[in-house]
Amino acid sequence: MKFYSTCFLITLVSLVLLTIDVTAQNKLLGKIDFPNSGEVAAQDDFKEGVKFLHNFEYADAARAFQRAREIDPDFVMAYYGEAKSHNHPIWFQQNRQAAMEVLTNLGETVESRQAMASTQREKDLLMSLEVLYGNTAESEGRSKEERDDLYMEYMADLHEKYPNDHEITVFYGLSILGSAHEGRDYGTYMKAAAELFDVWNENPNHPGAAHYLIHSFDDPIHAPLGLPMAKAYSKIAPAAAHAQHMTSHIFLALGMWEETIDANIVARDVQQSRQKELDEEITVCGHYTWWLEYGYLQEGAVDEAKNVLNVCRERIEGNPTGSEEWHFSIMRSHYVVDTENWEVADQWALEDNTSNLNHLFTTAFAAVQRDNIDQARHSIDAMMDLPETEERNIQINQIESLLLIEEGEVEAGLSLLKEAVAAEVELPIDFGPPTIVKPSYELLGDVLMELNKYVKAAEAYEMQLERTPERRRSLLGKEKAMAKISGQ
Repeated sequence: MKFYSTCFLITLVSLVLLTIDVTAQNKLLGKIDFPNSGEVAAQDDFKEGVKFLHNFEYADAARAFQRAREIDPDFVMAYYGEAKSHNHPIWFQQNRQAAMEVLTNLGETVESRQAMASTQREKDLLMSLEVLYGNTAESEGRSKEERDDLYMEYMADLHEKYPNDHEITVFYGLSILGSAHEGRDYGTYMKAAAELFDVWNENPNHPGAAHYLIHSFDDPIHAPLGLPMAKAYSKIAPAAAHAQHMTSHIFLALGMWEETIDANIVARDVQQSRQKELDEEITVCGHYTWWLEYGYLQEGAVDEAKNVLNVCRERIEGNPTGSEEWHFSIMRSHYVVDTENWEVADQWALEDNTSNLNHLFTTAFAAVQRDNIDQARHSIDAMMDLPETEERNIQINQIESLLLIEEGEVEAGLSLLKEAVAAEVELPIDFGPPTIVKPSYELLGDVLMELNKYVKAAEAYEMQLERTPERRRSLLGKEKAMAKISGQ
């Protein structure tokens, strides 16, 4: 695989940054302006915490706010920031108990906490968390999803009240993204983008504006709009591993594999460097390595992808977390499916795999390709025991359709596979590597090729490429179909 000089220079600069001491490095997180009434001596830590929030480095954000509180124990906005670090809108995660412990340290009641705030703006921002965490008459007893919506409405009011306040604007934009509980909704995401653009245009170094706009645009249709932010974000916040990774949300959506690979190499290295500084366990099997392996596979760099997977496998043989096992299973799935090396499915099998959908699907899919029907049916039975989801049903139908075709029931098999296609099309487009590891349109194209239906196969591959631009296996399939059509 070739590495262009520009990519090499970007990587080299990033690696040089890793040698900078942690205090200096943490300053390289973007540019914000957050007026507050805290002591001057605590401002650097506070602003660093806000920047870490915008870069989704939540643990580092909490640590920075705690340092600010140690300097100024009455620093209301430092309590606000630390409590906010326990809410992760894009990931739909919230630790209300941890957030309430922080707020209770400021004051036992909503009223007492309001009394601690020195300005109306600080009172308003603090009240936004009372809404978010269910401490107001309107939000008490509501579900997280209902509280998210109420919080978004409150932030809309604050944005109207403080229209020129960049921090309120970007947190309002983030709250809009956090209201998409049913998955990607273009209307919701474009509404967020419309609010965030004002900050981006006025401060192109704002980490939140760049970050949240990337989230707004990280699908194949809108990704071109996010390319300026993707190109800028790694330079805005070189000390944040997540910022380095986030650029690849746009690159992957556009099928820019070299850039996807480079971004996740740097993200992995920045993350591991930070973990070493904090004396934490090093992440070798996680989100960034998943995207890195997928980028290698789409580039055709099979050996590099295998190396990433082998490092992850070594970690899995120890005492892995649930997250590490999940990431290994989906990385194994992508490797097996995208290389069509069916034999290695057994080589990288997990001992305890009965609750892992990706593992079971890939084992079944590889078994069908090797005519091991008994193993395929055994895996389908295990998949049926898992909680029902659209993804599970689609993947079961994929395997069942192949088995029907194998048994001579071609029309029944095609009909079931088309049901899987229709169901997958209804799902929101993934903003990363496909979690249905053999996309249904692509599988339909493969099956139609085997049945010598080349025109329809080409159409199926083209439909898949609209959902996953430049996906290697779909491109190869389309090329073969077009060659057959033209008589080559």
